[in-house]
Amino acid sequence: MNADDARLQTLSFDFYFTLVCMVLVLLIGRYVISKLKVLQDYNIPEPVVGGIIVAVIIFVCYQYLHIEFRFDSSLKDPLMLAFFSSIGLSADFASLKKGGKMLGIFLIFVAILLLLQNIIGLGVSYAMGQNPLLGMLGGSITMSGGHGTGAAWAGVFKDPPYNFAAATEVAMACATFGLVMGGLIGGPTARYLIKKYNLKIPGIKQDYNSKHGFETPNKERLITPISFVESLALIALCLLIGTLLSSYNKSFFPSFNLPTFVYCLFTGVVLRNALSAFNIHKVFDREVSVIGNVSLSLFLAFAMMTLNLWQLVALALPMTLILIAQAICMITFAIFVTFRFCGRDYDAAVLAAGHCGFGLGATPTAMVNMQTVTSHYGPSHMAFIIVPLVGAFFIDIINAILIQSVLKLLPF
Repeated sequence: MNADDARLQTLSFDFYFTLVCMVLVLLIGRYVISKLKVLQDYNIPEPVVGGIIVAVIIFVCYQYLHIEFRFDSSLKDPLMLAFFSSIGLSADFASLKKGGKMLGIFLIFVAILLLLQNIIGLGVSYAMGQNPLLGMLGGSITMSGGHGTGAAWAGVFKDPPYNFAAATEVAMACATFGLVMGGLIGGPTARYLIKKYNLKIPGIKQDYNSKHGFETPNKERLITPISFVESLALIALCLLIGTLLSSYNKSFFPSFNLPTFVYCLFTGVVLRNALSAFNIHKVFDREVSVIGNVSLSLFLAFAMMTLNLWQLVALALPMTLILIAQAICMITFAIFVTFRFCGRDYDAAVLAAGHCGFGLGATPTAMVNMQTVTSHYGPSHMAFIIVPLVGAFFIDIINAILIQSVLKLLPF
């Protein structure tokens, strides 16, 4: 034991103190965002802002005061699984009919971009002699998966056989970069396409009597204690069945080992559509979304505040090169592939803006990108139907399968 280890004082916090810290991270993030317009403009999540601030404070305490903080992690996995369960429960197959043929076309090219992102990440990491998992985390896991998927896979990569100690730090850094960049490039990309090809635009006047789902409904269903318990029961059932399926699969099919969150997501999909098909129960989408978003926020708060920032220093250069390459790829793909193959019209330009949003960041970023474009040029009903379906549901399933397939090719 060296002198630094001997001087290191460890402070361990129990479940209750950890929960208070997670909530404080969110409140700090909310306060800072309310004071800085730039964070509001780019839709930076509260747990990311608050988490980075707290992580820096913890880093200073570790580096200069020789104090190490250890938090209770018992809530971490249940919160993450609850978020992905909520995504599955929100997937209504009846909505697929609204997207039509264009939904299938868009989905194909979204899948192609996922593959390209992994090729770029792995290519740069191998060229610089780095761990290929750095490239995977800088690929579709965080670029198209965002903070939630990044943190989920980071948990997998920290364990055997991968043993990548800096996985969480790399995942959070890449996902944050992607979120900011996705918000930066979406609007300008659409405006470039509209002006370059002189696209016919519908005009800013919108029909608020339209039945399309993205308009504000005239009457919202109230969240009540009974409805909340019903939604919570569905998510709890997804967690139970998903974890049982994961354990069963690891025991009997060890060569095909998807992360537990994928099983919870699939369980949610099956449960939602089975209940709907047999007219047993109508899932309260907004309530499920609230539970899922709260779970994700608390999960990210824990993931961010427990970052070991000192582990990122040695990986800064290769990670930066990967992220720059990903941003260039996204812009090029949106202009020359997404726009071109999705109709070369105004709807295609709005889809390109949305693709930039969730292709580098997250579905909320995609929605903000499209709202910015449509507020200037007019509505695009097709884009607002397709992007939430793909960005909030389909991409997670395709991404999980693709990541697992790529990992099988790596030398672990």
